[in-house]
Amino acid sequence: MTIDRDPSGITTGANTKDLPVTRPLLAGPRLARPLNDQIAIVTGGGRGIGAAIASKLAELGAHVFVCGRTQSHLDQTVQSIGAAAGSAEALLCDVTTLASVQEVARIVEDQRQRCDILINNAGIGGFGGPLHKLDPGEWDSIVSTNLRGVYYCMHTFAPMMIRAKTGHIVNISSLAGKNALPNGAAYAASKWGLNGLSYSAAEELREHGIRVSVVCPGSTNTELSPHVGKDPKRMLQPEDVAHAVGMLVTQSPQSFCSEILLRPTTRP
Repeated sequence: MTIDRDPSGITTGANTKDLPVTRPLLAGPRLARPLNDQIAIVTGGGRGIGAAIASKLAELGAHVFVCGRTQSHLDQTVQSIGAAAGSAEALLCDVTTLASVQEVARIVEDQRQRCDILINNAGIGGFGGPLHKLDPGEWDSIVSTNLRGVYYCMHTFAPMMIRAKTGHIVNISSLAGKNALPNGAAYAASKWGLNGLSYSAAEELREHGIRVSVVCPGSTNTELSPHVGKDPKRMLQPEDVAHAVGMLVTQSPQSFCSEILLRPTTRP
């Protein structure tokens, strides 16, 4: 397996402006699988839930564009998929920058001419204290990533799906978007907003054959937030969320599951 680097790069803001786009194609034998020949985009795909989702979609037969801000994490996910005979490539992308998202869409359109599945997973946490002590810059960062970033991706990729008259969009939210979250008000607000965005866009896009779903996991064993006093073995694992996404994107054409609330079986 080799990784070739494109010197052109993707403009993704100050931190990633001059970094190269990585477009390794790691492909193995393609058996008859539910998502064979489909093209999937996964944001925040370098680790945690995003990496697990990217691996699941590749396992189901999709070619996955693994997107995120950290090249080394993306490379690791792509190499893991390739080792399992899947097909994937990495693209640097900062979802808080519209130009970055648009450049990824241009590459996907040029190479593959379509987008069948969009997984909006990129997100950041914010659980440091009460709202009245939250720095305005941190508020902006949380909302820009968790909510505006999803808008940028849907705004950019939905037209490809509308032209094809089919597609799946899955937004990874949180049970914090269903409940109060003391000391995490900004995060909760971003997820409540994401749920409302998802429900509304689902109604707008149904007539085009596009299904928009939202997955709301509870406590998940990732690096997103501290889980003081919780047993990691009892928490949801990234693969549990990936399994739910796999179910959504392999539904029968006539069915539409709009929301999944996912909880650990036993309280962690």
